Amino acid sequence: MDWAGKRVAILGLGRSNVALARHLFRQGARLVGFDAKGASELGDRYRALAELPGMEFRLGAGYLSGLTGFDAVFVTPGMKKHLPELERARAEGALLSSEMALFLELCRAPVVGITGSSGKTTTTTLVGMMLKAAGERPVYIGGNIGTVLIEVVEEIPERAWVVLELSSFQLQLAKVSPHLAALLNLRPNHLDVHSSYHEYVESKCNIFRSQRPGDWLVFNADDAEVVRHSLGSPAQRASFSRKHPVRAGAYVRDGVITGAMAEGEAPILETHRLLIPGDHNVENALAATALALLAGVKPGVISQVLATFPGVEHRLELVRVLGGARYINDSIATSPDRTLAALNTVPGMVLLIAGGYDKGLDFDGLGQAMAGKVRVLITIGETAPRIAAAARRGPSGPLVLQAQSLGAAVRLAYRQAREGETVLLSPACASFDMFADFEERGRAFKALVRELS
Repeated sequence: MDWAGKRVAILGLGRSNVALARHLFRQGARLVGFDAKGASELGDRYRALAELPGMEFRLGAGYLSGLTGFDAVFVTPGMKKHLPELERARAEGALLSSEMALFLELCRAPVVGITGSSGKTTTTTLVGMMLKAAGERPVYIGGNIGTVLIEVVEEIPERAWVVLELSSFQLQLAKVSPHLAALLNLRPNHLDVHSSYHEYVESKCNIFRSQRPGDWLVFNADDAEVVRHSLGSPAQRASFSRKHPVRAGAYVRDGVITGAMAEGEAPILETHRLLIPGDHNVENALAATALALLAGVKPGVISQVLATFPGVEHRLELVRVLGGARYINDSIATSPDRTLAALNTVPGMVLLIAGGYDKGLDFDGLGQAMAGKVRVLITIGETAPRIAAAARRGPSGPLVLQAQSLGAAVRLAYRQAREGETVLLSPACASFDMFADFEERGRAFKALVRELS
């Protein structure tokens, strides 16, 4: 679209939409920024946008009431897409889009896109490191991590690689799919924003829905739901598996990550040499291996990256050992499924700190899994009563304590912990009731643990 003179609404003035506004301003669009927060709350983001000549704002309570008469409406990732105001704008003929949907349309370089209910950041980081280590092309990393790339989309050369971590929110309005796409797994998540689990899955599947026959989809062959949905891809198919051989992709054979491509199989690395623990991280390594091989990275380069990768902050991150107990930060666990993976990975008995913002997810499976594994459960946040109830419904459940803050939870855990046990922050929930995001929560936990004596 030629944006010159077009009236464009930008809903939500977070980091990615501030970058989007600057891009659209350079294209000649007439911009109006909408946000529930006021100018003082937005701070530097408001000041940055206010410097754009002609920029208008609709801020504070009832900010969406003026959403009419626009050629296009760009929605922040976490906003519900079926709000009455958005439906009215769509009925008036406005294009409904997002920063990531526009980036995928404009990017000239081949894109590697990774989505799933868990494992996205680790897999994306690994693929980016592998492509950089190959040293053959410039590499840009973005999406949910790294740089907001819309501001530099015109500068990215065709010969580069772009690696994107893509959430369901970022994919929901996308009409273009990556050239190399990966669907890691599917579990219920973000049901506070998506109207249903079906809508959540459909959004995830946009990562391959618009692929072309020459593109590739890498999917988890051990996840039956992923396998079923992958059949809808028009692209070539590769897969990864911890449990059985695959014809194209990567799998574990006799404890060795093995690449399987048209030219034959190649041993990559023994799984016990991975520095990142857990079966779920073996799956992340397999997915990254399959994508890197499809991008032309040599097996030796892949092996070197896998053998030296220390993991990503807030993902089963050891903070310290105190009094013989380990303190682990797994703040990235924003769903029960991720906390289950952590419990399956951490050895010995656990003192679990869990709870936070309610995304409408079910905790019964997590409650059942605590039996014989979690000795003490310390709940925090909005979901504290629901998680406590799920734990008590399980067989031989843990001692359940409630804390009014993360600091109180850490102090409770410190008093309860025994030598050889693990104090694990793995909340099974988002952080928005107490913190800006999971990163702020994880760093607060680490600071609190380091203060213990």
